[in-house]
Amino acid sequence: METRAGDPGAFAEFDLARVDSPAFVVDAARLRANLAVLADVRDRAGIKVLAALKAFSMWKVAPIVGEYLDGVCTSGLWEARLADEHYNGGEIATYCAAYKAEDLPEILRLSDHVIFNSPGQIARFAPQVAAARAAGQVFHVGLRINPLHAEGEVPRYDPCAPHSRLGFPVDQLTPELMAGVEGLHFHTLCEQDFEPLHRTWEAVKPRIAPYLGQLKWLNFGGGHHITRADYQRDQLVAFLIAVKAETGCAIYLEPGEAVALDAGILVGTILDTHWNGMPLAITDISATCHMPDVIEAPYRPAMLGELPQIDTEIDEGAGGAVRLGGPSCLAGDVIGDYRFPVGPDIGQRFAFLDQAHYSMVKTTTFNGVPLSSIWLWDSADDTLECVRRFSYADFRDRLS
Repeated sequence: METRAGDPGAFAEFDLARVDSPAFVVDAARLRANLAVLADVRDRAGIKVLAALKAFSMWKVAPIVGEYLDGVCTSGLWEARLADEHYNGGEIATYCAAYKAEDLPEILRLSDHVIFNSPGQIARFAPQVAAARAAGQVFHVGLRINPLHAEGEVPRYDPCAPHSRLGFPVDQLTPELMAGVEGLHFHTLCEQDFEPLHRTWEAVKPRIAPYLGQLKWLNFGGGHHITRADYQRDQLVAFLIAVKAETGCAIYLEPGEAVALDAGILVGTILDTHWNGMPLAITDISATCHMPDVIEAPYRPAMLGELPQIDTEIDEGAGGAVRLGGPSCLAGDVIGDYRFPVGPDIGQRFAFLDQAHYSMVKTTTFNGVPLSSIWLWDSADDTLECVRRFSYADFRDRLS
């Protein structure tokens, strides 16, 4: 999977020695720029935009997100609690593939939209929904549908792949199953442009047409790369205006990656170098612990200042391909092959680009590898703050 991000932006001038290692550094100015783009789309189209906490939940910047967007979408009780505590005043839309009965009362209390994965769950939890509403709580019940229209590049990340557990198959909808449903949600994209969304809607529209009279909103989920420079934003705006007029529904988007696209880096240090058929370097960044999507997707993250790749060049000389791997004992803890302008030398700092989203939220302490510290930089005025450092106690206390 090829990343379509990796614009260094202001990080091209950032001194990597200003932070410890490993460290996530988020640029508040770039974050604001992304949010401004999303707010512009929202305002021109007359829709609502929610930030997906599953992708980027650095609540230190919640006030910045709140300046621009309408709220957040969450994936269960803990994210809903985080939203309630730190993203005050905005809407909260919660979707989970399956709710626990003991979690649902609080989710209903915290959320404006509670989206279920199947009509079976809606029926099963109808008494709890009724009790919450009788107690004066106000929320909408939604259903996630599976459009049965695949647009994903990687089946593992495609909610419309065969036998997907995510969303109720749209061809199985009936008036009986739709009873009490006030909104429909689908999320089928991953780092994609406008056309996949348009094609998905054309596939969905005839299936849901019989129910539009009862629906208050439609949620088109996330995966929209709206803040990427070449995204077709004008086409998106025109499309959203048309769908809103055609359906009479409020329209929601839930960007995650687009909120923090190219807004953060992960800084690391070369710990050792040696040779085994090609140059190797061990770093204090672990793919499995700090960037698990490198292994799971898989994909190759862009490096700050990397020389252009030459497939045939593997040598010991300066500028040759060097295979970077993490410090863990996992044989597959390999980040990829990179060409450094100088080195790499032991003690040398380097950074991977576009690491604010889906890296920070997925970090682990497998093998006792330390978590990366978290820093907030504002390239507009060069202020730099250490938001969080982690210690041995964070590793110890999560185990027993």
